[in-house]
Amino acid sequence: MPEPSIRTAQADDEEELAALDRTTWSTLHAVTPRPRPPYPPFFDDRHRPEDFLVAEAGGRLLGYLRLARPTPLAANAHVLQIQGFAVADEARGRGVGRALLRAAVDRARERGARRLTLRVLGHNTPARVLYESEGFAVEGVLPGEFFLDGRYVDDVCMGRSL
Repeated sequence: MPEPSIRTAQADDEEELAALDRTTWSTLHAVTPRPRPPYPPFFDDRHRPEDFLVAEAGGRLLGYLRLARPTPLAANAHVLQIQGFAVADEARGRGVGRALLRAAVDRARERGARRLTLRVLGHNTPARVLYESEGFAVEGVLPGEFFLDGRYVDDVCMGRSL
């Protein structure tokens, strides 16, 4: 697999990103129900193409990461949050997620952020290991916040300074 290039999403990426989002859905990282037709648009007023970084190689989108403000409050305008992150199954373990995460750190700095935060499910060990290796630390845990596949799962809040 060639090295992925990272770029900002474009409106014409919508169909491919929506398909990637559906095929990577799992209770390992999703708290929403499995997507079913009719599918909503991938991009909307709250999920604009310019909020997404995409990893592309060989003419295919292999992953995406969404950066957004956690709240509309001026008091925390210095914080950006990762609010969506997916890597195609065939691209996992090949540095695509790490490349997206590093690009997100760079983009957050470019946008003037001083902190970058995210939320990850407690049982998502691969994601937590990746985040920790890129400088994120656990800053809080909401025990048993979600009920998935018949068990309660923690919501782990992680962050890092930029």
